[in-house]
Amino acid sequence: MGIYDRDYYREPPTGRRWGNFSTASITTWLIVINVLVFIVDSVLPHHLIRLYVYKEPGPYYLWPAGPLKAWGYFSVIKAITEFQLWRFITFQFLHANLGHLFSNMLGLYFFGPIVESHFGARRYVAFYLLCGCAGAVTYLLLLLAGLLQGPGVPLVGASAGIFGVLVAGAMIAPNATVMLLFPPIPLKFKYLALILVGYAMYIAFTNGENAGGQAAHIGGAVLGFILMRYPFLLNPVARKSQRVRRRSRSSWSYDYDR
Repeated sequence: MGIYDRDYYREPPTGRRWGNFSTASITTWLIVINVLVFIVDSVLPHHLIRLYVYKEPGPYYLWPAGPLKAWGYFSVIKAITEFQLWRFITFQFLHANLGHLFSNMLGLYFFGPIVESHFGARRYVAFYLLCGCAGAVTYLLLLLAGLLQGPGVPLVGASAGIFGVLVAGAMIAPNATVMLLFPPIPLKFKYLALILVGYAMYIAFTNGENAGGQAAHIGGAVLGFILMRYPFLLNPVARKSQRVRRRSRSSWSYDYDR
């Protein structure tokens, strides 16, 4: 039986499949918001921001950024030292360049609808944003542990939330086949998630290239796993009727294609 024949995938109110745009879809609106923020920030005047790589007044470098990115990026100095807590959310809608935006939105386009269908709109929004926040927290914790460098280095991107979506999708349909783009080979969803999370852990703990970003991926993935195992944690943001319906299915198994 194929993935589209499963009851959970045909479930109202969405009935969406992989990578299907709909104006009623939260995934669609997340993509639209990310793209619009990138376009607006790209056309507005840019200026150079002084970013401290270590501790003030230590070494720093200049970072060209638009006003939205300057106001919204996450860093320990800005979010914690200067108590600008909105940055735990705003960094999730900012991207470094067009390639960064494209890769993140492609992942959200393909994997978001199945998780949205599973949780429902309100819980899906909470799930996505909380996984993004978990990415920033993990980045902060690894930095304080001395595994990363540069409390002033900016963290931007939706990928922490998307890693949460990736892990959730792999738990919902672990044996569904997904097609890699580079190289174009089929792979079971659960193996794709394991490979990407394993790679993120290797880069983060060896302080490789983009170690801070990979640390955020780990945080999003871990919280995504926890919220899938304990979905009642998201119930406060759901409608009462939705909470009742989800509780009635609390005995579901995630491995549908065993």
